[in-house]
Amino acid sequence: MNSHVGTIGNASPLVADADPMIDPFGRAVTYLRVSVTDRCDFRCTYCMAENMTFLPKKDLLTLEELNRLCSAFIAKGVRKIRLTGGEPLVRKNIMFLVRELGKRIGSGLEELTLTTNGSQLARHAEELYDCGVRRINVSLDTLDPDKFRKITRWGDFAKVMDGIDAAQKAGLKIKLNAVALKDFNAAEIPDMLRFAHGRGMDLTVIETMPMGEIDEDRTDQYLPLSELRADLERQFTLTDIAYKTGGPARYVEIAETGGRLGFITPMTHNFCESCNRVRLTCTGTLYMCLGQNDAADLRSALRATQDDSLVYAAIDEAITRKPKGHDFIIDRTHNRPAVARHMSVTGG
Repeated sequence: MNSHVGTIGNASPLVADADPMIDPFGRAVTYLRVSVTDRCDFRCTYCMAENMTFLPKKDLLTLEELNRLCSAFIAKGVRKIRLTGGEPLVRKNIMFLVRELGKRIGSGLEELTLTTNGSQLARHAEELYDCGVRRINVSLDTLDPDKFRKITRWGDFAKVMDGIDAAQKAGLKIKLNAVALKDFNAAEIPDMLRFAHGRGMDLTVIETMPMGEIDEDRTDQYLPLSELRADLERQFTLTDIAYKTGGPARYVEIAETGGRLGFITPMTHNFCESCNRVRLTCTGTLYMCLGQNDAADLRSALRATQDDSLVYAAIDEAITRKPKGHDFIIDRTHNRPAVARHMSVTGG
């Protein structure tokens, strides 16, 4: 690799022509998901236990370090970055990172997006748009305020609705994400479809994934989306379409509403054949697959020197270990998750 060094903004020196990331199966890695914090102001029952122990702040990368790592990934071919958590907007001074990454849009980076629970959107929506964010995902599993409180434990439904209003007013395009949960929200999905499409928002439904110890039995929560789709087809006309947003969702168009519905099916249909994603945590750990435990430490390379050649080498080595696919299997004998870490660690 040519080691010509340049400088990008206030970040450390970056190799201007870093090699692209191609995994062992010939897939180009162009999408980076960054969990900026494992903390959240909700405690969704399918995601985490109510009394969580979060990472001590001393273990987290600074926002400047996260920016430097993101810049390294952009130099190596990442074209889309999604900021996640936990809840990304609860991290102190998070808009610094959003603004710095926003400066890279059109200069290597094509899109900067965010996944949020909506709780902090009302106060951040305008600034997100000003920083170059144009699309966000808002996690919303029910339109019933009482059920919303039950599923999130700590969430305020009205506050999320205010956040959605503010985001749309600011010009942000919203996609709602709903985790499909048996005996909880399956019957609501038609109403959620009408609500989302009536406001110009897409909706994506997601199968619950066996990640992290929680307070409930996941076998009681799991709803196959094949079953949900069959139910929806009794009310709506679903047509498969080729629309893609860079993630794993497969989309259909709903004739009756004119809107799009996405399905993310990690359990019933392995979507890994076209995976272009890696996930970076707030501690500098890189997960090459959401559903595998293998990871790479980028923090050591990052802090060893201001020359990013070590960072590039660590990234390259990690990409050689990117697996062909995940294997989400619930240990039903002991009711243990397939992956021990909580979703909030890697941000989904």
